[in-house]
Amino acid sequence: QVQLVESGGGLVQAGGSLRLSCAASGRTYTTKAMGWFRQAPGKEREFVAAISWSGDRTYYADSVKGRFTISRDNAKNTVYLQMNSLNPEDTAVYYCAARRTPDVPGRTWYSRDSDYWGQGTQVTVSS
Repeated sequence: QVQLVESGGGLVQAGGSLRLSCAASGRTYTTKAMGWFRQAPGKEREFVAAISWSGDRTYYADSVKGRFTISRDNAKNTVYLQMNSLNPEDTAVYYCAARRTPDVPGRTWYSRDSDYWGQGTQVTVSS
C-alpha cells in the first residue's frame, strides 16, 4: 500500500507560478515512477509530467513543456511540480500518481497505468 498526498494548489493570476508537492508514504520502495495528471470539468484525466525513481528521466506533455518542471527528493519521499507561466487552460484538479511498473521512454503513461492516486489539489488560474 502507498499513500499519496498533494498540496500547494490554489488561485493564481495568468502568468503566475505555483509549486505542487506530493508526499508519499507506505511501501514507497515498490514504486518505479511518479507523475502528475490533471482533470478539468467535463474532460478526461490527462497526463502532465512524470519522473523515474532515480530522477534521471523526466517526461512532459506537449502542452506544458518549457513551463513545468518535475523533480523529486527521495530522502523526503516527495515529488514536486513547479508550474510557471500559468494560463487559464491549466485550471484543473491536479493528481499525484505512482506506478509499480517501470516508465518506458517514448511510451505514453496512461491514467490506467497508475497503481496509486492522491486525493487531488485544485489549481485555478484567473485571466
